[in-house]
Amino acid sequence: MNVYETKPLRKREIAVSVPASKSLINRALLLAAFTEGQTVLTGCGNFGQDAYDLLGCLTALGIRTERDGDSLRVYGTENFARKAALNVGSAGTAARFLTAILAFFGGEYEMTASEQMQNRPMDLLSVLSAAGVSFEFFCQAGHFPFRMKSGGVSAEHLTVDTDVSTQFASGLLLAAAVCGKPLRLTLTGSRKTGGYLITTLEIIRAFGGDFLCTEDGVTVFPIRHAASGYAVPPDFSAACYFYALSLLCGAKVLVRGAHADCGQTDLKLLGVLKEKGVILAETPEGIVADGAAVGKFTGFDVDMRDFSDQTLTLAALAPFASSPSVLKNIGHIRKQECDRVEAILHNLTALGVPCECRGDDILIWPAPVQPATIETYGDHRVAMAFALVGLKTGGVKIKDPDCCKKTFANYFEILEELTKE
Repeated sequence: MNVYETKPLRKREIAVSVPASKSLINRALLLAAFTEGQTVLTGCGNFGQDAYDLLGCLTALGIRTERDGDSLRVYGTENFARKAALNVGSAGTAARFLTAILAFFGGEYEMTASEQMQNRPMDLLSVLSAAGVSFEFFCQAGHFPFRMKSGGVSAEHLTVDTDVSTQFASGLLLAAAVCGKPLRLTLTGSRKTGGYLITTLEIIRAFGGDFLCTEDGVTVFPIRHAASGYAVPPDFSAACYFYALSLLCGAKVLVRGAHADCGQTDLKLLGVLKEKGVILAETPEGIVADGAAVGKFTGFDVDMRDFSDQTLTLAALAPFASSPSVLKNIGHIRKQECDRVEAILHNLTALGVPCECRGDDILIWPAPVQPATIETYGDHRVAMAFALVGLKTGGVKIKDPDCCKKTFANYFEILEELTKE
């Protein structure tokens, strides 16, 4: 297994480009693919394995796409294969969203995934089963791989829990948007107004659909004609690792093309940085975060419910704060690409940083960081976040850096440039 050894950050003025948003590109691909007409997606010059996995599924279904530079032309259709074998890889968005859409349209599909994805929850399947879709599970019930047979979902009203993952709800919303009739979705759980649900609804509207929100749910009104074009913004989740350097290392950071209207929930991290004294500026090139004047910063006390991908990022910054940190409402991240709570506790402990989990919160105390090897558990976000510690101190080794190919293949190449003398 490869190991990447970090070096301290050398550059204090940073300008980087990050891949297209994997959350938005996969939502856009599906909306374009399953509505009649051609849609050109721009901003797709650099995207991760998750998008390639979804593109492979669309090809297996007979849906044409053509790539030209940073543009991707999608030939939308409802005349796709109604029987196919599909592999969604490790892409949670493809796994949840595509499964829901195919169930709504109807057909017979053998669906498999990576070992990592096979271990992740698929509560969506119980919702679809209750709506008349049949599943034959080849290994563990309720998980990939499985055979799905559906005559189409005719229900006008479904209920889904948002606690484990809002992707289950997003998959149903996207299915309703392309399947020709309104759907009323009642949302239960603690994340009924989560940021990723808002992202899903906003892109449905951008593609010509509509929705009506009420206190306990949302009704989606379907898209009638494919959007002619959609500009996919950079992945703000990826941008956050670099913006974090403004606070951690006092750097001035520009992420090209990252703007406040990106429609991505991880934008909330900038608010956390601003509270610590980082100066933010919107420029034509992208948001600039300047932490040159910050110096010391106090610990974090943040509810991570709506931007939980950045829990790892703040956990990597917390050892360098001047007071303890508490990252709240992160219990659901135990069921993501890995048990991210355990990944944080294990790796901080290896670095010599006191930490503990209390219920759905993580507490972290400031401490001198000692050299250590980071166990990534095959999770791209663990690798990218804990590399930040090494950019501050050096002496941190990242196991299996290639796991970042899922969303950001050249992440460590960029770090090499930032650490050159």
